Order: sequence, then structure tokens, then C-alpha cells
Amino acid sequence: MTPKHEKQEFVTVLVRDPRTQKEDSWHSYIDYEIFIHTNSMCFTRKTSCVRRRFREFVWLRQRLQSNAVLIQLPELPSKTPFFNMNNPHHVDHRRQGLQEFLEKILQDALLLSDSRLHLFLQTQLSPEDMEACVSGQTKYSVADAIHKFASLNRRFPIEDEERKKDKNDADSDSESSSSGLGPSDDSISCGCKASPASEES
Repeated sequence: MTPKHEKQEFVTVLVRDPRTQKEDSWHSYIDYEIFIHTNSMCFTRKTSCVRRRFREFVWLRQRLQSNAVLIQLPELPSKTPFFNMNNPHHVDHRRQGLQEFLEKILQDALLLSDSRLHLFLQTQLSPEDMEACVSGQTKYSVADAIHKFASLNRRFPIEDEERKKDKNDADSDSESSSSGLGPSDDSISCGCKASPASEES
């Protein structure tokens, strides 16, 4: 084995950059950027960046729990009627709780095998579309959805250059193949668009 294969796998997850999004004339909500950087074979993309709101985290936890009934999932930060999106302390407390939730989830191999988790972290699909994809009711697979989102949201030319370089390396040396899970993005920084305002808080 080469030293490259002996590297320990890691998954870095950051929940950051809370932003207020306007849902309609009367309602607003806060969403958060979820940044993933990993070398884990479990992930289709090695770097990704999406925006999610609290109710989508609630949906994720419910779905993961229903598919892994023997596992005690970590709790989400409590949804209190006293939450004030204009209070930076409230917003940051929730952000920290969401990050701790994801950090614990990503340490469990069984939960990591759930396709919903990967769609949640690496696409901007709605819960309804994630369910349809996982159930085989869409024309695209889970990996297709992740790659499509990544290609639509690529903002850094260096990623394209790395992909071309990887392709040239693969063409010249067929044995130097990657994990087979698709091209990876190694850029640490990324920009995210706001998610569509179709979900409640």
C-alpha cells in the first residue's frame, strides 16, 4: 500500500453564514450554509456547499431515524417559540446546534449509507424531491443529482482545470484511477446561492 491509501479518512462539516430569506410579504426565515470537505469514499463530491433551513434539518432527522430505528440520533437544537431571528445570540446558538448535530451524524457509518443524507448535504433538492430520487421516481440517480448541482454551482475556474488534469492523467495512466465515485472538488472555499423559499421555518 502506498502512503496515499494509508491516509485517515476525514469529514469536515461547517454550518455557517446564517442569512435571512424572504418567503413572502409577511414571512421570513433563516437558512444556513453547510460546507463539506472530505476525503471519504462515502461522498460523491469531496467538497460541497449548500444552504438549508431549520425545517429541512427536522425532516432529515425524522427520515434518518425512521431508517435506523436502533440508533439514538442526536437531538437538534430545540425549536422554541421565543426564537428571534433578529437576535444574533439566538441565531448563533441554533447554528452551533445544527453543526453539532451534523458532526455526530457523520461519525456513524450506518447513517452515512443513507442516500437522503448525501442529497441533503450535497444538493439543493427539496425534501419532496429527495424522497422521489431515493425512491427511484426520478430520471436521475442520487449521484446524478449531486454532480448536476455541483456543475451548476461551480464558481472557481481552478476546479475545471483540476478536472481536465485528472482526465488527462486518467487517459495516460489507466491504473491511476480514483474511487469511481466521480470527480472530486478540492477547493476549500465555495459560494452558495440561497435555497428556494418553498419550505417553512
